[in-house]
Amino acid sequence: MLVAIKWCAHALCPGPKGRSSVVDVEIGTRLGPLPCSQPHCETSGEEDLGVRTRMGMCLSPNIVFFPDQDNYKELFGALDNAFLVAYAIGMFISGIFGERLPLRYYLSGGMVLSGLFTALFGLGYFWDIHVLWYFIIMQVCNGLVQTTGWPSVVACVGNWFGKGKRGLIMGIWNSHTSVGNILGSLIAGIWVSSKWGLSFIVPGIIIAAVGVACFFFLVEHPDDVGCSPPLHHVMSEEKDPEGVTSDDGPLGTSGHSSTEHLESPKEPSEEPEAISFLGALRIPGVVEFSLCLLFAKLVSYTFLYWLPLYIVNVAHFGAKEAGDLSTLFDVGGILGGIFAGLISDYSGGRATTCCAMLVVAAPMLFLYNRIGQTGIGTSIAMLIVCGALVNGPYALITTAVSADLGTHESLKGNAKALSTVTAIIDGTGSVGAALGPLLAGLISPTGWNNVFYMLIAADVLACLLLARVVVKEVRGWCGYMARKRGSSVQLTESVLDGK
Repeated sequence: MLVAIKWCAHALCPGPKGRSSVVDVEIGTRLGPLPCSQPHCETSGEEDLGVRTRMGMCLSPNIVFFPDQDNYKELFGALDNAFLVAYAIGMFISGIFGERLPLRYYLSGGMVLSGLFTALFGLGYFWDIHVLWYFIIMQVCNGLVQTTGWPSVVACVGNWFGKGKRGLIMGIWNSHTSVGNILGSLIAGIWVSSKWGLSFIVPGIIIAAVGVACFFFLVEHPDDVGCSPPLHHVMSEEKDPEGVTSDDGPLGTSGHSSTEHLESPKEPSEEPEAISFLGALRIPGVVEFSLCLLFAKLVSYTFLYWLPLYIVNVAHFGAKEAGDLSTLFDVGGILGGIFAGLISDYSGGRATTCCAMLVVAAPMLFLYNRIGQTGIGTSIAMLIVCGALVNGPYALITTAVSADLGTHESLKGNAKALSTVTAIIDGTGSVGAALGPLLAGLISPTGWNNVFYMLIAADVLACLLLARVVVKEVRGWCGYMARKRGSSVQLTESVLDGK
């Protein structure tokens, strides 16, 4: 029940990723539609604007998208970037408030406000508003209030599930990101060719309703309902590679037992203080994973915004077919997030799992650009594989890794760091989300090959930024295996001596 509420809370959170890119097409018509019999019918804006849709909505047969301004692409880009930049900036602040306010109130309030601003965006259609600044202000306000969501839901899930199976559970739960992208496009597509304002008003009402449900039913901590809190450090010093070499942290101690970590938050005498922004940055691994996510999210969001256009231009599919194919990237993201969580739980190496997937992703991106459009079967397979390899590390870092670092051993059981750590990591990643589509727009006129070279370079940089943490994990595994072999030799010698 708890996971379902949090899954719905973020899956239905409206943003520009699905609805806005679909409705950009219809907004263009309001700038000056022409009858289809006009000579511009075959070429004026229909192809360019049609591929902006995530689901590739069919264009109305009696409407041609012919904006009265030559810079319509820049105007639509301003709407998208207004949300992404506001979200990235607000995320760094949001985690600090989330650590100091009741998460139930904070999350519910943010969802209701998000629904309000989303609906106000759509009401611009019915109020006949043609001022660009109105829509930009709504996007900025929406981006800011939506920053209450991610730190809150990750903190709540982290409070309920320990480290042992956290990767798998959060990998399954994180499917809401891709499902939300697909649902957003589907909901928007219902009214996009008739009354595009409803494509925002209806999702706004839905997210506000889910926010009210969270207010009444969300339980922040297991203690609130008499349940035992989870073990955040189930691995011993020998098994946890990060714990073996985490002595470089500000309070790094790897000798505390799981019992000590379990009991320390339950001391009734003193309430632990929320960690500061700089204190969160000092937690070992936060900086590395944050910078890695910047480049990983850059690649993911570039695909999110530009993949339909790439498919149309390179594979010469229609707008609808390109939109349908682009959703397979999100399907791969669901599988990749679950796979990454499962492997990292089994191996105990979050960074190594991310790095391995990023290493494989680089050549797969190259192959997709070279041979991915040779046939429909190849395109489907490559999109799913690329989606899994690109979004797998992204999903793992924003969920299980954020929860692990927010309950790091150096905090000595202080759980009031989850929101701040999650906000820092996702906020840094959101900078990449804003930069990726922008860079793709600047580079694409020079050729799609250069866009993919940029994505491959970002993927390699994301991998390199995790090198230090990967080395620590590998050293931990080597030390564990050496101690295990030593114990086996001692056991064998003692058995022989006994004989």
